[in-house]
Amino acid sequence: MSDSSTPSEPAAEPRLPERPAGGGRRLTWIAAAAVVAVAAVVVAVASGGSEDAKTVRIGVVDASEPYWKTYASLAKKRLDVDVTYVNFNDYSQPNPALKEKQLDLNQFQHIQYLANYNVTARDDLQPIGATAVYPLPLYSLKHRSPDALPGGAKVVIPNDAINEARGLLVLQAAKLLTLRDGGTAFSKVSDITSKKVEVVTLDASQTARALQSGSAAAAVVNNNYATTAKLPRSNAIFQDDPASPSAAPYVNLFVARDADKDDPTYLKLAELYQDPEVRKGVQAANGGAAVFRNLPPAKLQADLKTVEAQARAAQK
Repeated sequence: MSDSSTPSEPAAEPRLPERPAGGGRRLTWIAAAAVVAVAAVVVAVASGGSEDAKTVRIGVVDASEPYWKTYASLAKKRLDVDVTYVNFNDYSQPNPALKEKQLDLNQFQHIQYLANYNVTARDDLQPIGATAVYPLPLYSLKHRSPDALPGGAKVVIPNDAINEARGLLVLQAAKLLTLRDGGTAFSKVSDITSKKVEVVTLDASQTARALQSGSAAAAVVNNNYATTAKLPRSNAIFQDDPASPSAAPYVNLFVARDADKDDPTYLKLAELYQDPEVRKGVQAANGGAAVFRNLPPAKLQADLKTVEAQARAAQK
């Protein structure tokens, strides 16, 4: 969303949620099944096997990545499940497709993205397994730590609905500002109550350029744009802690319909993502940026409720 972000995360999947679809604070979702079908491409990966094997359709945004082939092979070998991927190039489509039963599961978004979708679309999709968090870095080409930034220094963050809030939470964790009531996954610049630096919002695709041109002392840059701009990881002077409460909304997920959230096969498929062979492939596809999170479905569903409440409050 992922993978958003997430998503402009949901770069491919896990980072997709760093790059959300749409720039407004209230996202619009397309629910028409016919439209969903046009935007998707079915990718058959697993085949053959016993006649009793169950087929599960999983919606993703990066089906060409080699780790999905590894995942499907393991699903067949260990669970006797034939996995078929439905690949989407429009990040607003996998959730409506799941709702309309064109998919059994999807894996492309983090909790914040799902919460925003559920509240806006009045849906009740549920997380059934975690994949990874992709830390959001603060970069500087002139300073080695957040403490070294001078007072009033210009710091840019993405301006879209998902990444603005996360960027602000990163700066708060770096002790560069304070947010009203501690901040949420839907905070805005107007929620800043005190600050050491000047915060400027830009389109996510422009944050690295602002840093490299010298017009900003530091910048929160999504991983995909940092890679494109060839920003050295050594220039990341801070990033959010994947295990912290403020990072909980950015855990990427396997998602099912509410009626299927306890399906034993689906739960096993979500857990399979944590297999070392799959993890190795995910890291290879994402430059080693993934921090894997293996959280119980009940915990993820509780976190979703919390973030959904924040989404409703943000819409008032």
